[in-house]
Amino acid sequence: MNWIIGALCALFVSVAAYRKGSLSLSGMVAAIVMGTVYYGAGNSFWFGILLLFFVTSSVFSKFRGDRKLELEKSYAKSGRRDMMQVFANGGLGMLACLGNFFWPDPAWGYFFVGSMAAVTADTWATEWGGLSKKAPISIMTWKRVPAGTSGGVSLLGSSAALAGAIMIGGAAWILLNWIGDGESSSLLLVKWVIIGGLSGFVGAFADSLLGATLQKMNRCVVCGKSVEVSVHCDRSTVHEQGLHWLNNDMVNLISALAAGCLAWALGMIWI
Repeated sequence: MNWIIGALCALFVSVAAYRKGSLSLSGMVAAIVMGTVYYGAGNSFWFGILLLFFVTSSVFSKFRGDRKLELEKSYAKSGRRDMMQVFANGGLGMLACLGNFFWPDPAWGYFFVGSMAAVTADTWATEWGGLSKKAPISIMTWKRVPAGTSGGVSLLGSSAALAGAIMIGGAAWILLNWIGDGESSSLLLVKWVIIGGLSGFVGAFADSLLGATLQKMNRCVVCGKSVEVSVHCDRSTVHEQGLHWLNNDMVNLISALAAGCLAWALGMIWI
């Protein structure tokens, strides 16, 4: 029955997101598969956190979208998520959900919360950071860089990242109590907030660090801007720096993996 419920819920949410422009067709298909697995192999804990990430990220991507249009021209991915972006953000969590289904262990839950806290923190940082009135600072040089530069951070974006990560940690505590698999003590709430907040924020930091150093970046031959896309100002861009295979999706995946491992370690130490 859980698989049927998961499929219906995932279908409803994914189709609605597709019609709203938050998902491409391939992204919708990936989200249906992912949502079905999250609820079928998991429960409200797994599906709820995935849904919380997706809904908040989609809402924020549309907020003041007019101010972000120019920045999105530099990004390899826009607010309309495709299949690769969906799996880059939620694929590790889906594997953790399946792992827990076949070999139940609290470690899977810790890893899951960490990875989802990281992708939530990174997405919130991008969406809110794009609204900052001040130019971001390079995470490597600590000098001002143009808005949209990979590896650029701002106070607004960093604050949003921390808030998103903490939200995922708090939601984990709420959902575990909702399904009767947790404890309602304030100490346990602090535990999950720390695990989610710390691992998610570190994951977002790792994302920025990789973006500034190893991620593939191109340079526009017209305006000279450093961008992620292969076409800018209606002209093909040229490779500027970074590893050819390390695109934005891979950076998200690696950062989520690092955050998941950190959350797992924190959870095991806390026990």
